[in-house]
Amino acid sequence: MGHFNDYEADQSRLYNLGHVEDINSSESKAKVKGIWKITGILTIITIVEVLGGLMLSETADASGMRWMLNTGFIILTVLKAYFIVSNFMHLGDEKKGMRLLVYVPLTLFIWFIIAFLADGSWWLWINENMGYSHPA
Repeated sequence: MGHFNDYEADQSRLYNLGHVEDINSSESKAKVKGIWKITGILTIITIVEVLGGLMLSETADASGMRWMLNTGFIILTVLKAYFIVSNFMHLGDEKKGMRLLVYVPLTLFIWFIIAFLADGSWWLWINENMGYSHPA
């Protein structure tokens, strides 16, 4: 039981027995600096999204450019998701094969959603403009 007395001074070591590092080391400080950098980037992207939504929403509706605003929001959201997954979920620290194992299916899933939305929009347009109706 004597070896657990060492942990009383640093409780964080109890929860991270396999990987203990000095919080005052340059490596630890670099990690904290990186976390703050990513947090700042995510904050800036979020502010741009909110301000864009508040200031450009009516203008985009009036000019018919809503699709551009929506595309911008989608790009910013995907960018935020990339930063969160790669840094806070530590996928960026993985080997290339593991990253591809996550990113490729995710990309295909996004393509899948876009393809079905496009197909649904086309089907709706056909029904509204061509007068097609299902036999009941």
